[in-house]
Amino acid sequence: MRIAVFADIHGNLPALNAALADMDAAGGFDLYWCLGDLAALGGQPRECVQRLLQLREAQGEDKVKIIGGNTDRYLVTGERMPAKPAENAAEFAAQRAGSQQLNTVFAWNLQQLDWTDYDLLRQIVGAELRQDVPGYGRVIGFHAVPGDDEAMSLAPDSADEEAADALLDRQGRLALCGHTHLAMDRAVGAWRVINPGSVGLSYGNPGQAEWALLEWQAGALTVEFRRVPYAVAETLRAWDALGYPENDFIAPRLRG
Repeated sequence: MRIAVFADIHGNLPALNAALADMDAAGGFDLYWCLGDLAALGGQPRECVQRLLQLREAQGEDKVKIIGGNTDRYLVTGERMPAKPAENAAEFAAQRAGSQQLNTVFAWNLQQLDWTDYDLLRQIVGAELRQDVPGYGRVIGFHAVPGDDEAMSLAPDSADEEAADALLDRQGRLALCGHTHLAMDRAVGAWRVINPGSVGLSYGNPGQAEWALLEWQAGALTVEFRRVPYAVAETLRAWDALGYPENDFIAPRLRG
């Protein structure tokens, strides 16, 4: 069995196209698992949703599984990530400016979507995946942690006890997640936890679209983390031409 695992596209179509082209080059897959954060923050939210729907139509709904992440939920519900209260005037000023930028971006992202795009996001928010692999065991997929699309308990530097608690009410052997934008291969008790990194907004490898190739042979799993460059400067120019409202916000996050 072969699974292509990817997450955190964030409205970055050039990065998504680069990752999907690399998947094509890597050969066929039994499953494609997209672990959330499809549309928000980047300059082509609708195009990314439509590209994933095209993939699902081409490969079949049984093969292409798409779940939502926290920023998909923000677009659907209008919620925002909780902020730690500011403790002084400087922190308050920074929080106020950052909140205004994010609200502007999310509002613009939402304006780019039509009902079909929104309806997909609405349906996948909070969803999780599971698959029993013959000779290996159960594989589960979620955005951040099971039951919570925003928690950071499965980050590379999270405490062992905190990470183990996040998986306490699930059964299986392999857990696949996104959310942190950092690739990870970590043992958590009896679990192995894999994060493929981020397609569209990588923190570990800015300017590269990240995904992971998982393959089982005779019950043994191998994991290959894939990295594909895309044209960041050209992407930013294209988004500016589309009317993206906050280049000062997004450009340093793409360039690193």
